[in-house]
Amino acid sequence: MNVWRVLVLSLALLAAGCATVPYRYGAKPESDSICRLPPGEAQVEWGKPNQAVDVCGWIVGIPGKILLLNLRVDNHHIQTPIADALAEYLQRNGLENTKIRLNQYRPGAEWKRLFRNKAIGAGWRYTLGVLSVAQYTVFIGRVFGGDNYNPYTNTISLYSDLVSTAVHEGGHAKDFAGKEMKGTYAAVYMLPFAPLYYEAVATNDALGYLRTERSVAEQKQGYNVLYPAYGTYIGGSIGQFVAWPYNYAVEAAVVIPCHIVGRIKAAGIKPAEDSPPPPAAVAPSVEGEAPAEPGSAEAQRASRNPYQQTR
Repeated sequence: MNVWRVLVLSLALLAAGCATVPYRYGAKPESDSICRLPPGEAQVEWGKPNQAVDVCGWIVGIPGKILLLNLRVDNHHIQTPIADALAEYLQRNGLENTKIRLNQYRPGAEWKRLFRNKAIGAGWRYTLGVLSVAQYTVFIGRVFGGDNYNPYTNTISLYSDLVSTAVHEGGHAKDFAGKEMKGTYAAVYMLPFAPLYYEAVATNDALGYLRTERSVAEQKQGYNVLYPAYGTYIGGSIGQFVAWPYNYAVEAAVVIPCHIVGRIKAAGIKPAEDSPPPPAAVAPSVEGEAPAEPGSAEAQRASRNPYQQTR
């Protein structure tokens, strides 16, 4: 297998549609059979802070921090502006029933969402869907990290304090929302090299959204983080055919040119008069100050006990 040929073709796939501007919002409404949020349930939920568990997770996430050269990767400390940015992305794309779990471990709730998500055919839900939730249950994200979107439960799980990765996972939710045969589409992801297409779609969507709606700093972060992150999928796809432990060397080697390309793209972004202003942070409501914005992630936190159903 020609590793460099795969790398070049993969980068071409990523660059072919990268950061499409003006951004195209989701035009297709959510399926009537999608797993809907029960009345009164918040779309965004936080995990209860646990210093011992989160420090362990931070340490386990060191390889990811090194690969992406960013200490906020899998740092297990997600701030409110990141949550608000993702909630706004989902709202603007009509994804009001996609669940957001921020550094949270709730296997019971995820099993319920799996069984209720009729948008995925029963054959896929009770096979690959069961395996996906079983993996979530056994390999606890609070420890092992790994931002992800699970199409079988329509849930985004975040462990990194980065707008770019948050919107990227939202891009996966948007991608699946537009598909009729969601179970089949999810299953194809498991085929060799198939993730490169899915990840390119989500990455290009995220970059386009950041270029249209977010600050210049966040646009640069998008290229600096998402390009090398895509490189990990290239390396992982090639690594399937390379003996251990050399597969990890391949992944690391592929990420380097992706870092270079991403930084070149980021350096080309110049502040402009019509650039979207930096999003204002939503502060907690306290006596003598205005309340949090209605519908914001912080407002959702204020309307419930954020730690009531978390571990």
